[in-house]
Amino acid sequence: MQPTPRSFSHIGLSVPDLDQAIKFYGDVLGFYVIMEPTVIIEDDSAIGQMCSDVFGKGWGRMRIAHLATADRIGFELFEFEGHKAPEDNLNFRQHGTFHFAIQDPNLEDLLAKIVAAGGKQRMHVREYFPDEKPYRMVYVEDPFGIVFELYSHSYELTYSNGAYT
Repeated sequence: MQPTPRSFSHIGLSVPDLDQAIKFYGDVLGFYVIMEPTVIIEDDSAIGQMCSDVFGKGWGRMRIAHLATADRIGFELFEFEGHKAPEDNLNFRQHGTFHFAIQDPNLEDLLAKIVAAGGKQRMHVREYFPDEKPYRMVYVEDPFGIVFELYSHSYELTYSNGAYT
């Protein structure tokens, strides 16, 4: 029996400055804060124990905030003490998560806002089907070097049956 497709709930991002990340993801991408920044410490509280289960002993203290997209997907932002930037922010040969994608029909306008806010454009805007369909994409980085992709159209529409004929 085929399993029922599940819904995507949220993604967690580790950022060096929680307040700047909230500003970027709120002001530039339009995400809204659903839980203001909160300090969590390693202790015997329910959340402290939960974090120790995930991070192990010695994580100490962190700040966390929750944002949401227009389609109710969560963006959980973490600011850990002693954080460090990765040596390679797009290590595509290392298995694991290496990007997420945001959809906006005005991809070029959003790209300009990202760059103006301290982000980076990693490539030229590309068309999936030049002269056939108006589907566009581009890889970018937020001001902290977190890589993500912009799509002009929905994932299902872009990759649906016949998309590459």
